[in-house]
Amino acid sequence: MIVKRQAVNYDRVLSLFHLSIVKKECPMPNERVEKPRHLGRGLESLLGPLSAFDVPAQATPDPESPSPSFPPDKELDSSLRQVPLDAIGPNPYQARTVWNEEDLAELTESIRANGIIQPIVVRPFQDRYQIIAGERRFRAAQMAGLAAIPALVREVTEEQLFEWSLVENIHRRDLNAIERAKAYQRYLNAFSLTQAEAAERLGEDRSVIANYLRLLDLPDDICTMLIDGRLSMGHARAILGLPTDELRRKLANRAMAGRLSVRDVERLVRKHLADSASQKGGARPKSIHILDLEDRLKRQLGTRVAIQTARNGQRGRIVIEFDSIDDFARIAETLGLACVDET
Repeated sequence: MIVKRQAVNYDRVLSLFHLSIVKKECPMPNERVEKPRHLGRGLESLLGPLSAFDVPAQATPDPESPSPSFPPDKELDSSLRQVPLDAIGPNPYQARTVWNEEDLAELTESIRANGIIQPIVVRPFQDRYQIIAGERRFRAAQMAGLAAIPALVREVTEEQLFEWSLVENIHRRDLNAIERAKAYQRYLNAFSLTQAEAAERLGEDRSVIANYLRLLDLPDDICTMLIDGRLSMGHARAILGLPTDELRRKLANRAMAGRLSVRDVERLVRKHLADSASQKGGARPKSIHILDLEDRLKRQLGTRVAIQTARNGQRGRIVIEFDSIDDFARIAETLGLACVDET
């Protein structure tokens, strides 16, 4: 009997490999639908409950429908006060280290013209106050020459102070990539959280936290390029695919000087890895189809992936790398594999 060999359909391989991911996007009736992202725990208690003026009035109210009633915020009137600027200290957990001077100048002019519309949020600390949220407004008020600032005074714990300040910065005013990565790392260390626990409490995807934490593996000079905006996070994630810091620096400088796109950097990383593989023990260079498949898997899984094929092209293996137990659990979850924690 003569058996005809069929060519390998790499797109079919990728579609099968992503089957569990596609199922997540189109859940079956009995599957649990992922909850929408939120702004993290505690913000409602931080800013106060919903009040009647937050709800838009109906154009033609129905006389038969009962008017909505909202629980009164008994603490709101007593907690809103004018606090002297010299009695307020910065948030010790402030994630932001770089302040945009142009943005602060614009906010300062707005405060001079219109005053402060939204109060900052502070907590009592010893005989002074500490900022929970609103340090940009506080700094702009100082620049505008104000003596006091409207503030909501809230009693919060150290853990709540850290969590709320991080949520306020991440969701309301973007940090640069390195500030955000360091904030995540500090949050994990301070409260002994896993990436999954931190993601749940902050309303983030675990993959988002994992990708930011990987940036901390970059050399300091590349981190500075990220902070200054000379490189994007997409560039940095591609550069992380190189095995040594020396190679990463060379490619980062080349990308910055040549204004390379993220796609260009990814292409150079693939070429280097393919050339390196071909120089080891006379290994055959990978075909463009295999390299493209590796790149698509890397993007989907958020980690390094290698496809190794036999000489006949009919067999091989897929190697998926992970950097930690949390990263392994994230990849398994992306593939639709449930990880059971041992107790």
